[in-house]
Amino acid sequence: MVAQIVTFAFHGVEARPVTVQVQLTSGANAFMIVGLPDKAVSEARERVSAALYAVGLGLPPKRVTVNLAPADLPKEGSHFDLAIALGLLMEMGAVARDSADGFAVMGELGLDGSIAAVTGALPAAVAANARELGLICPAASGAEAAWAGGDAQIIAPKSLIQLVNHLKGTQVIAAPEPGGLEPAPPSPDLKDVKGQETAKRALEVAAAGGHNLLMVGPPGAGKSMIASRLPGLLPPLSPEEMLEISMVQSLAGLLEEGRLTRARPFRAPHHSASMAAMIGGGVRAKPGEASLAHHGVLFLDELPEFSSPVLDSLRQPLETGDVLIARANFHVRYPARFQLVAAMNPCRCGYGRASGRACGRGPNCEEIYQSRISGPLLDRMDIAIELPAVTPADLAAPASGEDTATIARRVNAARRAQIDRAQSLGARNVTNAAVADCHLEKIAAPDADGAALLSRASEAMRLSARAYHRILRVARTLADLDGVDSVKRRHIAEAVSYRRRDDAASPTGLAPVGAESRAIHKF
Repeated sequence: MVAQIVTFAFHGVEARPVTVQVQLTSGANAFMIVGLPDKAVSEARERVSAALYAVGLGLPPKRVTVNLAPADLPKEGSHFDLAIALGLLMEMGAVARDSADGFAVMGELGLDGSIAAVTGALPAAVAANARELGLICPAASGAEAAWAGGDAQIIAPKSLIQLVNHLKGTQVIAAPEPGGLEPAPPSPDLKDVKGQETAKRALEVAAAGGHNLLMVGPPGAGKSMIASRLPGLLPPLSPEEMLEISMVQSLAGLLEEGRLTRARPFRAPHHSASMAAMIGGGVRAKPGEASLAHHGVLFLDELPEFSSPVLDSLRQPLETGDVLIARANFHVRYPARFQLVAAMNPCRCGYGRASGRACGRGPNCEEIYQSRISGPLLDRMDIAIELPAVTPADLAAPASGEDTATIARRVNAARRAQIDRAQSLGARNVTNAAVADCHLEKIAAPDADGAALLSRASEAMRLSARAYHRILRVARTLADLDGVDSVKRRHIAEAVSYRRRDDAASPTGLAPVGAESRAIHKF
């Protein structure tokens, strides 16, 4: 006969069911694992053999064949160990053949028979629950798996012998409790930022609508300081968003002791990050920074210092909200609906022509430095502003302006308006930055004066169709912050002022501080 155990193979956040078939037959001693296993799976025979020996059982002098079905689905990871060992125990008569009926099994075995934690316990538990199965997983992963909820039973043993005793009925393993729900960590106060009032306004608009933001300014202007205040303005995660994020973090091994958080992700990779680190990949196609920032913020400081292929790899997820990692024999998809915030100096020397300083790197320093960023990527930045240097008078002045809590209340009110509007339209994406174009025409149609202003601005600034729609998205957010239903001319004017220009009006082609009033006057 053949013992059969259900487990899972991970392809992105999707846990696909795999049947582990174990058979003992007469013949020369051998231990074969088939079914497209990777090296970690193939090495399971050594770990399983040692673990069985540690609990007082040796492999019989027979041929052991393990088939991972379906055979054409690639299998990666060490979490197949426990299912293989349990199948062998059934074949050897150490446990009943029906002892694991109604359960999926995953776990990595140690040489002493212990069961080590594995990644992906949460998506495995969710997939098992959807199939009306329980889950047998390591004790270290039990708190994470318990978050799947439902009526599915979770068994989380510490060792192989403990699992055997539980299946025989000589020991009872208590069901694990879900890990703690951590509150959002305290965020630095936006009031501590001196000067840069227009940049603070741009940050509020970006937070309210989930818009991409680019800040350009000399060293010390406060770009990174302002970006670090963004998490404090964002609303807490909804239960659905928290589950999606936690499943990605589970596959990346970032859920410590099964603890979840309501804080939105804020990822800030170094500019030396590779393509695989940014969008995901590697031997096992792990999620990258773009996916780890799902429903949160991806902050790229020193934007031109990132390699051009890495930056351009973000163009597709910025549009679709997911990342597709292609391999010769399979494709892996990870969610990546993030808000991109970037900061950069105007040129290599750091100050640019607008500062009035002489640049020792030549007259084309700005153009050469900024040409590292492709036009299509810049076209996807909803808000692009230029920050001036902070003056000594600004630094000497006491802190002023609104604090983070006050601005966050306006942001939350704008987000609630977007949620209500999305529900009335039956739309899945909530924020103005992510709403479908077909809904955009209904919710962001400007009044007559605003439409005329947008038409003239589009011709004067040579805007692409994408830029045209992104202006409407930002204008809709500005109207939400004002608490009005219709998009007015003033909203279009301010949204236009945040767009990057292709003319020579600004050395950087970006909206300088105070551009709102000039945009209104110009058009």
